[in-house]
Amino acid sequence: MPMSILLVRHGETLLNASRTVQPADTPLAARGWAQARAIAKRLLAGADIAAIVSSDLPRARQTAEAIAEACGLPIVFEPLLQERNFGDLRGRPYDTLGFDLVTLVDAPPGGESAAMFRARVALAFARVAALRGGIDGDLAVVTHGLVIGAMLDGYALLSAAQSMPERLANTSLTRLSATPPHRVALLNCTVHLDGAFDDDPQSLSGG
Repeated sequence: MPMSILLVRHGETLLNASRTVQPADTPLAARGWAQARAIAKRLLAGADIAAIVSSDLPRARQTAEAIAEACGLPIVFEPLLQERNFGDLRGRPYDTLGFDLVTLVDAPPGGESAAMFRARVALAFARVAALRGGIDGDLAVVTHGLVIGAMLDGYALLSAAQSMPERLANTSLTRLSATPPHRVALLNCTVHLDGAFDDDPQSLSGG
């Protein structure tokens, strides 16, 4: 299989499950750890992981640590891969906001505007592409729902049979070709999860 960029969303948190906008220090829930171990097992068996880069936020870092332990590789932590910063909205229940957080254009107090976030994701994807170009194998990129969505929207080429997912599942795997136009070979796939710790479709994806 050609070398790839593997985009992995972090595992579930208690705030994902309760649909709460997450503070930066939110860790994985027990179910999220189980999901992280499952994606790690899948990548060990079905990919040629040569390097791991991850957001440094705890929920992504812990997911990356499960992959690193399985693959025997170090992790490069990249703050550019952090989820969009929603500032003072963090810690609030998503369904009480009165608007769709994902499509918010302006910066909330203490947070990032959509334009600021897109500019940061552009830098993050350039960093990812540079890292992938410097290794002989697949690059695992552990990050967040809105980051993956922005990367798909801005830098990936979906086939005619594919469409942007409404939500990205916890520990979903998306495989991009290593070089432009970064064709999407696999999109938002969770076949590694079983019924005991499958992705909750009602949980918050992003934020």
